[in-house]
Amino acid sequence: MTMPRRAAVLGSPIAHSLSPVLHRAAYAALGLDTWSYDRFEVDEAALPGFVEELDGSWAGLSLTMPLKRAIIPLLDEVSETAASVEAVNTVVFTEDGRRHGDNTDIPGMIAALRERGVEKVESAAVLGAGATASSALAALSEICTGPVTAYVRSAARADEMRGWGERLGVDVRIEDWAGAEEALHAPLVIATTPAGATDGLASAVPSSPGTLFDVLYDPWPTALASRWADTGARVVGGLDLLVHQAVLQVDQMTGLKAPLGTMRSAGEAALGGGRPDGVAS
Repeated sequence: MTMPRRAAVLGSPIAHSLSPVLHRAAYAALGLDTWSYDRFEVDEAALPGFVEELDGSWAGLSLTMPLKRAIIPLLDEVSETAASVEAVNTVVFTEDGRRHGDNTDIPGMIAALRERGVEKVESAAVLGAGATASSALAALSEICTGPVTAYVRSAARADEMRGWGERLGVDVRIEDWAGAEEALHAPLVIATTPAGATDGLASAVPSSPGTLFDVLYDPWPTALASRWADTGARVVGGLDLLVHQAVLQVDQMTGLKAPLGTMRSAGEAALGGGRPDGVAS
């Protein structure tokens, strides 16, 4: 009899996570009948105890905020990708019991953009300066050949983004959030801000913009993404990112090729719809 295998997503808050929907859809398509994937509300204080109690049935973990950095001291090894931004969103338990940490957000961003036809850009703009913004800079280090302008709200955030830029080899230029409308003229705009933060920019979308990558997936579309789509321009959404990073997690945890189309369909169904009119599918 095949031993049951377990995986889960951890974070706080976690009730909104679509990860169980995506991973379970993959398991069903791959015939992994003895695999399960759950979600657990775990904060930074509870994380060490939770990890220590896991037994040999566990294949891996997905980490969301605020655990992506807190998990690192609990791991035996961390990939170069994850180390570059000091953020782990994937843990795989090896056969010999070691805990391997990786970051699938960065290659997930690159894959989502390439799927929509964005291979290289001469410059880019990043809206926001949180944890997702650092992953965006890491992705841009692979596809952007020129400067990246980050629009931030505080001097502390500005310093952080400059530091990440130096570490990742990205030419980061800082602008105050008050001038964020100017960002909308960049060939690629990556919005990494919380829900509602970019709504006020929607009316400033130019008539022929470049590509927008808005990392939110619920609510969707955001006001900015909806207006962008109305122009007929390319929009990449948070579900694209979520699916691509989850595909890589399934690959690593199961050793099998994850079914991208099946996982995307499951995510769209869970959100109750597809893309805003005009967005590439």
